[in-house]
Amino acid sequence: MDLVIHPGVKLRHIRVFLQIADSATLSAAGQVLGLSQPAISKSLAELEGLIGAPLVHRLGRKLVLTAEGEQVRRHAREALASLDAAARAARAVPAHQTVGVGLLPTVSTRFFPAVIGRYMQQGARATLAVETGSHPFLLRKLRDRQIDLMIGRMPNAAEMEGLEFEFLYEEPVVAVVRADHPQRRAGMAEVLRASPLVLPPHEAIIRKSVDEYLAALGFAGLRPAVETSTLALGRGIVLASDAVWFISLGVVQNEVDAGQLACIPLGATYLSGAVGMTRLRGAMLGEPALDLMRYARERALGVASGQSLHTDLG
Repeated sequence: MDLVIHPGVKLRHIRVFLQIADSATLSAAGQVLGLSQPAISKSLAELEGLIGAPLVHRLGRKLVLTAEGEQVRRHAREALASLDAAARAARAVPAHQTVGVGLLPTVSTRFFPAVIGRYMQQGARATLAVETGSHPFLLRKLRDRQIDLMIGRMPNAAEMEGLEFEFLYEEPVVAVVRADHPQRRAGMAEVLRASPLVLPPHEAIIRKSVDEYLAALGFAGLRPAVETSTLALGRGIVLASDAVWFISLGVVQNEVDAGQLACIPLGATYLSGAVGMTRLRGAMLGEPALDLMRYARERALGVASGQSLHTDLG
Protein backbone atom coordinates (compact mmCIF):
# COMPACT_ATOMS: atom_id res chain seq x y z
CA MET A 1 0.00 0.00 0.00
CA ASP A 2 1.37 3.43 -0.95
CA LEU A 3 1.69 5.85 1.96
CA VAL A 4 0.81 9.49 1.35
CA ILE A 5 2.39 10.75 4.56
CA HIS A 6 6.06 10.01 5.20
CA PRO A 7 6.50 7.42 7.95
CA GLY A 8 9.11 9.66 9.55
CA VAL A 9 6.50 12.25 10.57
CA LYS A 10 6.02 12.04 14.33
CA LEU A 11 3.52 13.56 16.73
CA ARG A 12 6.18 15.92 18.06
CA HIS A 13 6.57 17.38 14.55
CA ILE A 14 2.83 18.00 14.37
CA ARG A 15 2.56 19.50 17.85
CA VAL A 16 5.48 21.85 17.24
CA PHE A 17 4.08 22.93 13.86
CA LEU A 18 0.63 23.64 15.30
CA GLN A 19 2.14 25.74 18.07
CA ILE A 20 4.20 27.70 15.52
CA ALA A 21 1.00 28.30 13.55
CA ASP A 22 -0.73 29.63 16.68
CA SER A 23 2.21 31.67 18.01
CA ALA A 24 3.49 33.14 14.70
CA THR A 25 7.12 33.16 15.91
CA LEU A 26 9.62 30.43 16.73
CA SER A 27 10.57 32.02 20.05
CA ALA A 28 6.95 32.30 21.21
CA ALA A 29 6.26 28.69 20.22
CA GLY A 30 9.37 27.61 22.11
CA GLN A 31 8.22 29.42 25.26
CA VAL A 32 4.87 27.66 25.17
CA LEU A 33 6.35 24.20 24.55
CA GLY A 34 9.36 24.62 26.80
CA LEU A 35 11.80 24.10 23.91
CA SER A 36 14.69 26.17 22.63
CA GLN A 37 14.34 28.16 19.42
CA PRO A 38 16.92 25.97 17.60
CA ALA A 39 14.94 22.85 18.58
CA ILE A 40 11.71 24.41 17.28
CA SER A 41 13.41 25.46 14.04
CA LYS A 42 14.91 21.99 13.55
CA SER A 43 11.56 20.27 14.08
CA LEU A 44 9.87 22.59 11.56
CA ALA A 45 12.63 21.99 8.98
CA GLU A 46 12.33 18.22 9.48
CA LEU A 47 8.56 18.32 8.95
CA GLU A 48 8.86 20.47 5.81
CA GLY A 49 11.44 18.03 4.47
CA LEU A 50 9.28 15.00 5.20
CA ILE A 51 6.16 16.59 3.69
CA GLY A 52 8.08 18.01 0.75
CA ALA A 53 6.67 21.52 0.84
CA PRO A 54 7.32 24.80 2.69
CA LEU A 55 4.77 25.27 5.46
CA VAL A 56 5.61 28.83 6.57
CA HIS A 57 7.17 31.96 5.19
CA ARG A 58 8.34 35.14 6.87
CA LEU A 59 6.25 38.30 6.76
CA GLY A 60 8.14 40.96 8.65
CA ARG A 61 8.92 39.53 12.10
CA LYS A 62 6.17 36.94 11.97
CA LEU A 63 5.79 33.52 10.40
CA VAL A 64 2.77 33.10 8.14
CA LEU A 65 1.44 29.79 6.89
CA THR A 66 1.74 28.97 3.21
CA ALA A 67 -1.24 27.48 1.38
CA GLU A 68 0.25 24.04 2.08
CA GLY A 69 0.74 24.98 5.70
CA GLU A 70 -2.90 25.98 6.07
CA GLN A 71 -3.98 22.60 4.73
CA VAL A 72 -1.61 20.74 7.06
CA ARG A 73 -2.80 22.76 10.07
CA ARG A 74 -6.48 22.05 9.40
CA HIS A 75 -6.03 18.31 8.90
CA ALA A 76 -3.44 17.96 11.69
CA ARG A 77 -5.82 19.43 14.27
CA GLU A 78 -8.53 17.02 13.20
CA ALA A 79 -6.08 14.10 13.29
CA LEU A 80 -4.87 14.93 16.80
CA ALA A 81 -8.45 15.28 18.00
CA SER A 82 -9.26 11.86 16.52
CA LEU A 83 -6.23 10.28 18.20
CA ASP A 84 -7.26 11.79 21.54
CA ALA A 85 -10.78 10.46 21.00
CA ALA A 86 -9.45 6.98 20.22
CA ALA A 87 -7.40 6.93 23.41
CA ARG A 88 -10.41 7.97 25.48
CA ALA A 89 -12.68 5.47 23.77
CA ALA A 90 -10.47 2.67 25.08
CA ARG A 91 -11.21 3.70 28.64
CA ALA A 92 -14.34 3.31 30.69
CA VAL A 93 -16.26 6.59 30.78
CA PRO A 94 -19.04 7.63 33.14
CA ALA A 95 -22.64 7.54 31.94
CA HIS A 96 -22.83 11.32 32.13
CA GLN A 97 -20.09 13.89 32.04
CA THR A 98 -19.66 17.56 32.85
CA VAL A 99 -17.51 19.86 30.76
CA GLY A 100 -16.18 22.91 32.60
CA VAL A 101 -15.91 25.97 30.36
CA GLY A 102 -14.60 29.39 31.35
CA LEU A 103 -15.80 32.30 29.23
CA LEU A 104 -14.30 35.75 29.01
CA PRO A 105 -16.73 38.61 28.27
CA THR A 106 -15.77 38.90 24.59
CA VAL A 107 -17.35 35.53 23.72
CA SER A 108 -20.13 35.37 26.33
CA THR A 109 -22.89 37.33 24.63
CA ARG A 110 -22.74 36.36 20.96
CA PHE A 111 -20.09 33.89 19.85
CA PHE A 112 -20.43 31.19 22.48
CA PRO A 113 -24.25 31.18 22.67
CA ALA A 114 -24.19 30.27 18.96
CA VAL A 115 -21.71 27.47 19.74
CA ILE A 116 -23.94 26.17 22.54
CA GLY A 117 -26.93 26.26 20.19
CA ARG A 118 -25.08 23.98 17.80
CA TYR A 119 -23.96 21.75 20.69
CA MET A 120 -27.54 21.28 21.92
CA GLN A 121 -28.89 20.82 18.40
CA GLN A 122 -26.51 17.91 17.86
CA GLY A 123 -27.56 16.24 21.12
CA ALA A 124 -25.63 17.34 24.18
CA ARG A 125 -23.66 14.40 25.57
CA ALA A 126 -22.60 16.23 28.72
CA THR A 127 -23.68 19.13 30.89
CA LEU A 128 -21.77 22.33 30.21
CA ALA A 129 -20.76 23.94 33.50
CA VAL A 130 -20.09 27.47 32.27
CA GLU A 131 -18.29 30.07 34.36
CA THR A 132 -17.72 33.70 33.41
CA GLY A 133 -15.22 35.98 35.03
CA SER A 134 -12.00 37.92 34.73
CA HIS A 135 -8.98 36.59 32.89
CA PRO A 136 -6.88 35.89 36.04
CA PHE A 137 -9.83 34.18 37.76
CA LEU A 138 -10.50 31.81 34.86
CA LEU A 139 -6.80 31.16 34.29
CA ARG A 140 -6.46 30.00 37.90
CA LYS A 141 -9.51 27.76 37.45
CA LEU A 142 -7.92 26.24 34.34
CA ARG A 143 -4.56 25.60 36.01
CA ASP A 144 -6.33 24.06 39.02
CA ARG A 145 -8.28 21.80 36.61
CA GLN A 146 -11.59 23.20 37.84
CA ILE A 147 -12.49 23.93 34.21
CA ASP A 148 -11.43 22.05 31.07
CA LEU A 149 -11.31 24.94 28.65
CA MET A 150 -11.09 28.74 28.64
CA ILE A 151 -12.45 30.67 25.65
CA GLY A 152 -11.65 34.31 25.02
CA ARG A 153 -8.65 36.53 24.40
CA MET A 154 -5.24 34.92 24.06
CA PRO A 155 -3.27 34.98 27.33
CA ASN A 156 -0.05 37.00 27.46
CA ALA A 157 3.13 35.18 26.46
CA ALA A 158 4.32 35.19 30.09
CA GLU A 159 1.19 33.29 31.11
CA MET A 160 1.42 30.56 28.46
CA GLU A 161 3.71 28.13 30.29
CA GLY A 162 1.98 24.76 30.41
CA LEU A 163 -0.90 25.96 28.22
CA GLU A 164 -1.99 25.52 24.60
CA PHE A 165 -3.86 28.22 22.70
CA GLU A 166 -5.87 27.56 19.53
CA PHE A 167 -6.68 30.65 17.47
CA LEU A 168 -10.30 31.09 16.37
CA TYR A 169 -10.68 34.65 15.05
CA GLU A 170 -9.50 38.24 15.37
CA GLU A 171 -11.55 40.59 17.54
CA PRO A 172 -11.35 44.41 17.58
CA VAL A 173 -11.68 46.70 20.58
CA VAL A 174 -14.25 49.44 20.06
CA ALA A 175 -15.33 52.64 21.78
CA VAL A 176 -19.12 52.72 22.12
CA VAL A 177 -21.58 55.44 23.09
CA ARG A 178 -25.35 55.56 23.10
CA ALA A 179 -26.89 55.99 19.65
CA ASP A 180 -27.98 59.61 20.28
CA HIS A 181 -24.74 60.69 21.95
CA PRO A 182 -24.07 64.40 21.17
CA GLN A 183 -20.48 63.68 20.04
CA ARG A 184 -21.26 60.51 18.08
CA ARG A 185 -19.97 62.03 14.82
CA ALA A 186 -16.99 63.77 16.43
CA GLY A 187 -13.39 62.63 16.51
CA MET A 188 -12.12 60.40 19.29
CA ALA A 189 -10.13 63.16 20.99
CA GLU A 190 -13.19 65.43 21.17
CA VAL A 191 -15.30 62.59 22.59
CA LEU A 192 -12.71 61.90 25.29
CA ARG A 193 -12.56 65.56 26.29
CA ALA A 194 -16.33 65.81 26.60
CA SER A 195 -17.39 62.39 27.92
CA PRO A 196 -16.92 60.29 31.06
CA LEU A 197 -14.65 57.32 30.40
CA VAL A 198 -15.44 53.64 31.08
CA LEU A 199 -12.55 51.19 30.72
CA PRO A 200 -12.03 47.45 31.20
CA PRO A 201 -10.42 46.53 34.54
CA HIS A 202 -6.61 46.50 34.77
CA GLU A 203 -6.52 42.70 34.78
CA ALA A 204 -8.39 42.54 31.44
CA ILE A 205 -6.21 41.44 28.50
CA ILE A 206 -7.25 44.45 26.40
CA ARG A 207 -6.58 47.11 29.04
CA LYS A 208 -2.88 47.57 28.21
CA SER A 209 -3.57 48.19 24.53
CA VAL A 210 -6.38 50.63 25.35
CA ASP A 211 -4.09 52.57 27.70
CA GLU A 212 -1.44 52.72 24.95
CA TYR A 213 -4.05 54.00 22.49
CA LEU A 214 -5.16 56.73 24.90
CA ALA A 215 -1.55 57.73 25.49
CA ALA A 216 -0.96 57.98 21.72
CA LEU A 217 -3.87 60.47 21.56
CA GLY A 218 -2.35 62.55 24.35
CA PHE A 219 -4.58 61.22 27.14
CA ALA A 220 -2.00 59.23 29.10
CA GLY A 221 -3.15 58.74 32.67
CA LEU A 222 -6.74 59.76 31.94
CA ARG A 223 -8.70 58.37 34.86
CA PRO A 224 -11.87 56.42 34.05
CA ALA A 225 -15.09 57.07 35.89
CA VAL A 226 -15.82 53.32 35.95
CA GLU A 227 -13.90 50.14 35.21
CA THR A 228 -15.93 47.16 33.97
CA SER A 229 -16.11 44.52 31.26
CA THR A 230 -19.59 43.40 32.32
CA LEU A 231 -22.22 43.87 29.61
CA ALA A 232 -25.20 44.58 31.87
CA LEU A 233 -23.40 47.29 33.83
CA GLY A 234 -21.45 48.84 30.95
CA ARG A 235 -24.47 48.95 28.66
CA GLY A 236 -26.59 50.49 31.40
CA ILE A 237 -24.00 53.20 32.10
CA VAL A 238 -23.59 54.09 28.44
CA LEU A 239 -27.35 54.20 27.76
CA ALA A 240 -27.96 56.38 30.83
CA SER A 241 -25.14 58.90 30.26
CA ASP A 242 -22.72 60.46 27.79
CA ALA A 243 -20.02 57.95 28.75
CA VAL A 244 -17.75 56.29 26.19
CA TRP A 245 -16.86 52.65 26.87
CA PHE A 246 -13.80 50.87 25.48
CA ILE A 247 -14.62 47.18 25.21
CA SER A 248 -14.20 44.15 22.92
CA LEU A 249 -16.74 44.28 20.12
CA GLY A 250 -18.03 40.81 20.89
CA VAL A 251 -19.38 42.02 24.23
CA VAL A 252 -21.62 44.69 22.67
CA GLN A 253 -22.18 43.34 19.14
CA ASN A 254 -25.89 42.70 19.66
CA GLU A 255 -26.47 46.25 20.97
CA VAL A 256 -24.53 47.76 18.07
CA ASP A 257 -26.51 45.70 15.55
CA ALA A 258 -29.77 46.74 17.23
CA GLY A 259 -28.84 50.43 16.97
CA GLN A 260 -28.76 51.01 20.73
CA LEU A 261 -25.03 51.68 20.80
CA ALA A 262 -22.76 53.27 18.21
CA CYS A 263 -19.02 52.83 17.61
CA ILE A 264 -16.77 55.88 17.49
CA PRO A 265 -14.09 55.27 14.80
CA LEU A 266 -10.72 54.74 16.47
CA GLY A 267 -8.42 54.95 13.47
CA ALA A 268 -6.20 52.21 14.91
CA THR A 269 -6.00 48.58 13.83
CA TYR A 270 -3.54 47.43 16.51
CA LEU A 271 -6.36 47.27 19.07
CA SER A 272 -7.46 43.97 17.54
CA GLY A 273 -6.41 40.73 19.22
CA ALA A 274 -6.65 36.97 18.95
CA VAL A 275 -9.63 35.11 20.39
CA GLY A 276 -9.43 31.37 20.86
CA MET A 277 -9.47 28.34 23.13
CA THR A 278 -6.93 27.81 25.92
CA ARG A 279 -6.38 24.43 27.57
CA LEU A 280 -3.73 22.74 29.67
CA ARG A 281 -0.95 21.37 27.49
CA GLY A 282 -1.40 17.63 27.01
CA ALA A 283 -4.78 17.55 28.79
CA MET A 284 -6.95 14.62 27.74
CA LEU A 285 -10.43 15.95 27.05
CA GLY A 286 -13.55 13.83 26.71
CA GLU A 287 -15.68 13.49 23.58
CA PRO A 288 -18.20 16.18 24.65
CA ALA A 289 -15.42 18.72 25.16
CA LEU A 290 -13.93 17.84 21.76
CA ASP A 291 -17.39 18.21 20.21
CA LEU A 292 -17.67 21.66 21.76
CA MET A 293 -14.28 22.67 20.43
CA ARG A 294 -15.23 21.45 16.96
CA TYR A 295 -18.42 23.53 16.99
CA ALA A 296 -16.39 26.56 18.11
CA ARG A 297 -14.06 26.07 15.13
CA GLU A 298 -17.02 25.77 12.78
CA ARG A 299 -18.54 28.98 14.14
CA ALA A 300 -15.21 30.78 13.77
CA LEU A 301 -14.93 29.58 10.16
CA GLY A 302 -18.42 30.89 9.55
CA VAL A 303 -17.35 34.28 10.87
CA ALA A 304 -14.30 34.28 8.60
CA SER A 305 -16.36 33.33 5.53
CA GLY A 306 -18.86 36.16 5.90
CA GLN A 307 -21.37 35.15 8.60
CA SER A 308 -19.99 38.22 10.30
CA LEU A 309 -19.58 38.44 14.02
CA HIS A 310 -18.77 42.09 13.55
CA THR A 311 -20.29 45.11 11.88
CA ASP A 312 -18.97 48.03 9.92
CA LEU A 313 -16.99 50.14 12.37
CA GLY A 314 -16.54 53.09 10.04
